[in-house]
Amino acid sequence: MAIIPIYIAPIALISPLGNDLEDHKIALAKNLSGIATQPKVGFGDENWPQAKINTLPEKNRFDHLLNIGLDKIAEKFESSLLEHESTLVIISSTKGNLDLLPLNPFDGIFEMVKTKWNLKHQPILISNACISGVVAIQKAADYLRFQKFHQVIVLGIDVLSDFVTYGFQSLFALSDEPCKPYDHNRKGINLGEAFGAVLLTKDANQSNIVFHQAITSNDANHISGPSRTGEGLYRSIRKLFEVTGVKASDIAFISAHGTATLYNDDMESQAFHRSELTNTPTFSLKGYFGHTLGAAGVIETIASLFCLQDGIAYKSLGFEEEGTTCAMHICRENTKTTSKFALKTASGFGGGNAALLMEIKS
Repeated sequence: MAIIPIYIAPIALISPLGNDLEDHKIALAKNLSGIATQPKVGFGDENWPQAKINTLPEKNRFDHLLNIGLDKIAEKFESSLLEHESTLVIISSTKGNLDLLPLNPFDGIFEMVKTKWNLKHQPILISNACISGVVAIQKAADYLRFQKFHQVIVLGIDVLSDFVTYGFQSLFALSDEPCKPYDHNRKGINLGEAFGAVLLTKDANQSNIVFHQAITSNDANHISGPSRTGEGLYRSIRKLFEVTGVKASDIAFISAHGTATLYNDDMESQAFHRSELTNTPTFSLKGYFGHTLGAAGVIETIASLFCLQDGIAYKSLGFEEEGTTCAMHICRENTKTTSKFALKTASGFGGGNAALLMEIKS
């Protein structure tokens, strides 16, 4: 049976870098960061660098950001498409609206989206730590290939909260300066918040970028620590190459996870080395957006779409000195690319790993 081509297009992006796609395309090309020091956000009133959307209110940030994002998408599509029987919505979020605690933080999300857009189908939620966005995109493609849907909108959203900040602080995973993915002097992550959305469709008129496949694996190492050899991520990449027939030499760039924590960055270097990707231009977007959890896979895929369209790989902000076990080709500046394939990877708590492949058509 022939595989149905699936096309992917960016449709919305909101972060400290801007409120629409063009804002972000300009900011990323200029290597601008949305990270700034936020006062007294730690559990001991410490100051921590974060990528915060300052226009959001302090309370109920999740619902406000979701509403803004939904309105922006509605402006781009006729209501008849959103309301059509062949349209599905998938939401990627690790935490939902934590202001609802101790109640279910995901309560109300489905009804908000379904009612606002008058959807025919109940939205689907993917919450699988920091690989949620990539998993959601893969599930969208599965629904298109094997179900009756003609288009799937994937939303990625998470916001800053005391719950998340205190949690990462208790793990000694926060950096007191802008993060430095893969750098010898990296200290940890900066948290961020964002909303992003992509459209996956069977209609070739909607995009010139093909979504090929995403593969997930679990390294079963530790609830918050990755395999020290990159085994799970390596298996995801290896299987992705097997099922698509693409080789390591075909990849233009890697948009990697790059949290700037000691073990994550090191295991990625080993997984890429084992996958024969040592010389492939690689960058992390955490220095631009911070770590946005459930939104990361979606917004970083959008940035990868920009890179494919413009034939570049972005500078990996914060990188100065090699600091991983295996050598990597980390982009010190925006780098021109010639190949038409992009690899996006993600890793997360619980041992999850994911690798996603896209191709731009000429």
